[in-house]
Amino acid sequence: MKLLQTDIKNKVLKSMMTILDRKREAIIAANKKDLDLFDKSDRAMYDRLIVNDKKVDGMIQSIKEVMQQEDPVGKIKSERILENDLKIQNKTAPFGTIMIIYESRPDVTIEAAVLAFKANNKILLKGGKEALHSNQILESCWHEALKENKLDTDWIKLMHMNRAETQEFLKNPSEKLDLIVPRGGERLIAFVKEHAKCAVLISGRGNNFLYVSKDANWDQSLNVILNAKTDKISACNALDKILVDTNIDGYADKVKDLKKVLNDNGVSILVDDKIGKILPNEEAIEDEAIWHQEFLAMKCCLGAVDTLDEAIQKINKYSGGHSATIMTNQTDAAMEFMDQVDSAAVYHNASTRFTDGGQMGVGAELAISTDKLHHRGPLGLEQLVTNKYYVFGDGQIRV
Repeated sequence: MKLLQTDIKNKVLKSMMTILDRKREAIIAANKKDLDLFDKSDRAMYDRLIVNDKKVDGMIQSIKEVMQQEDPVGKIKSERILENDLKIQNKTAPFGTIMIIYESRPDVTIEAAVLAFKANNKILLKGGKEALHSNQILESCWHEALKENKLDTDWIKLMHMNRAETQEFLKNPSEKLDLIVPRGGERLIAFVKEHAKCAVLISGRGNNFLYVSKDANWDQSLNVILNAKTDKISACNALDKILVDTNIDGYADKVKDLKKVLNDNGVSILVDDKIGKILPNEEAIEDEAIWHQEFLAMKCCLGAVDTLDEAIQKINKYSGGHSATIMTNQTDAAMEFMDQVDSAAVYHNASTRFTDGGQMGVGAELAISTDKLHHRGPLGLEQLVTNKYYVFGDGQIRV
């Protein structure tokens, strides 16, 4: 797709905001069709599927924020003149065509498209069948905004494919793909990595850890744990694993206190061998694989460690590389934890729920990347460009 001027891109986004507001009743009605067909027993997925007035307002706000952000395309990253008088500029440039594969959340159809379009990328949206009616009406809104500004509707396109057709498209795409972003669980990510023939940027699972050190403020720790665990269980930044240092004052009593607070707030727990000696009536962790799991439920694992190093090693072994928190009053211990834990976001005395583009000041996000190439963390507007070298000469040849 050709490079567009910033003003025309912003006109499309302004049109889209108006269209979403005008069609909000139709959007919510389409979403109700999806909700009525969905199995509500999967509470986390059901919560992600819901579109109401607040969600539509959030979609409009996301577009507004991106519209107000500086265009990320064509920025000079570096510039130099060589001894042979060649002038070399390294400038930001669009990826080209991005494909995002995601489950449930219809607001991704807005956030992913607005970011890709403002960064001058074409985007192919492969939503889940559970959000079919919601995504179809949102795609029609995008197409109306594009047509209103005399642009091709191919800029933003919803892919209507089943699993087998998606697999074939990844293996033999009918058009050039430059980047694929799978946004979902481990099975989806593994499926895309197995079949894709172009670059894949992993939007990783959560399975986030919190370590309560021996020097932690206990009341503060309980408050942070509750927020991270219960604020939104369907989010990838929700807490799943809690490690308590055995050297904290009143260790056994604090473990019992933590169990009561979690249970009182509807959270069930699984315990390792050490915690099991204090809480013998709780379900024991029998399978090591549980430490790798992202629960997306009111459930968490409770384990004990004897040192900061042991906590770091356990987190690096089992976590999804998304977010991890240390609760401590010791700055040196916090910095060692944050330096040594291999996650996209590391926290000192704060909830993992802040790993979010809007909360981190990035704005709307395509996903939370746990990859290390290109970018790690929230994929906002500035991260949806690559780079290109511009070399200006006057007949120079290499000798």
